[in-house]
Amino acid sequence: MIRKEINKISEVGKALISVEGNPGVALNHVVELLEADTNQTLSFAKAIGITEDSTRFQVFNGTQGLSTKTKIRMHELPLTAGFSHKMLGRSFDGAGQVSDGGPDILFEKNLSTRLDTLNPTTRLVPKQPLWTGIPMIDVFNTLVKSQKIPIFAGPTEPYNRLLSQIAQGAQADIIIFAGIGLKFDEYHYFKDELSKSGNMDKTIMFSHLAGDSQIKGLMLPDVALSVAREFADQGKDVLVLLTDMTNWSNILRNVANYQDMIPSLQGYPGSLYSELAKRYEVAADIDGAGSITIIGATTMESLEDPVPDNTGYITEGQFFLENGKLKLARSLSRLKQQVNGGTRNDHRAIMTAMASLLADAEKAYEAAEVGAANDAFSQKLLRYRKDFIEQIEEPFGEPMQLEAALDLCWDVLRRHFDPIETGLSKKLTDQYWGL
Repeated sequence: MIRKEINKISEVGKALISVEGNPGVALNHVVELLEADTNQTLSFAKAIGITEDSTRFQVFNGTQGLSTKTKIRMHELPLTAGFSHKMLGRSFDGAGQVSDGGPDILFEKNLSTRLDTLNPTTRLVPKQPLWTGIPMIDVFNTLVKSQKIPIFAGPTEPYNRLLSQIAQGAQADIIIFAGIGLKFDEYHYFKDELSKSGNMDKTIMFSHLAGDSQIKGLMLPDVALSVAREFADQGKDVLVLLTDMTNWSNILRNVANYQDMIPSLQGYPGSLYSELAKRYEVAADIDGAGSITIIGATTMESLEDPVPDNTGYITEGQFFLENGKLKLARSLSRLKQQVNGGTRNDHRAIMTAMASLLADAEKAYEAAEVGAANDAFSQKLLRYRKDFIEQIEEPFGEPMQLEAALDLCWDVLRRHFDPIETGLSKKLTDQYWGL
């Protein structure tokens, strides 16, 4: 709700503006800056200093283009997000405003986007699986409700396609997609794929396109996660897909530089870790309510880059996408042991056996590179490695139920080995080898 406008700025600095007195804002209140003649939005600013004589605002995108005639509009848009059950199936921008050309939504309530820390006593120990329909995740690195986990990928890897694949097969009540710095065709790809899968009616899309204002990209995860928390409070299991958190961190870096913050490694602010953690820690299984699970795509050139390096200390494992495949050797779900013992009786055993055989196969592959690995068993391992990469590490295709994924694993083993060569117990091979 618009409160009032100020038509006079007393001072414009490099990253700060000042007005005389207090126009009616509190510390950290965010205001909108408008072009004097056209009322076009120029930027947003945050109140950082209030005295009897003046109020100082920190401008998110720098003060270039501002003058003492720039208008200041007080309203709550950047600090709150609208919520309605009618948001399902719809698309919004980074500020939570309708962006799909459809009718406006009459929001049921306004949500704070501060992402206050959840009371630890309301957090439950994660113990329920969240199936994705992807064998490499469901069998080998099972996702758990309330888990926070990134997809680490090079900038040219199909990480957005992987997020779309997860969204199509995920057994969640609500899916919230939050895209930062998306290309126009990427936005439409997500929307089209979700519509084809039939999951669009339980999905909300928040999208910041590459040409949109940086502040909307900075706000987007907070808006999306605030909506996710409201659904979780109502008993829903919510899956939040964030992409690309490196884009978001780059916007954070730009804003910090505009504000004359002292830079840290590669120009990122020293608060990068806490800023990332504030968003990822929204993931929770809430006592007496639902859950929030977060998967965040993080692009990188190296694991030592500041964004993946900080992310790795916050999250509970990682999915590693390389050459379009989910790599077993580099992926890890630290919570999988809390759920995969209660599924089919062969789950843990076949996961362990196939991983062990793949490790041996990688050694055989290295030996083959120098002309060794010519014995019969090494040749079996090499053929097994090829099938494992093409059929198990391949994340794309029709979503697959866990039972079917486990049966696929048995089929791959049966194709290349004798039962005794797998390391699996006779009880299990007797039960499943002949299927």
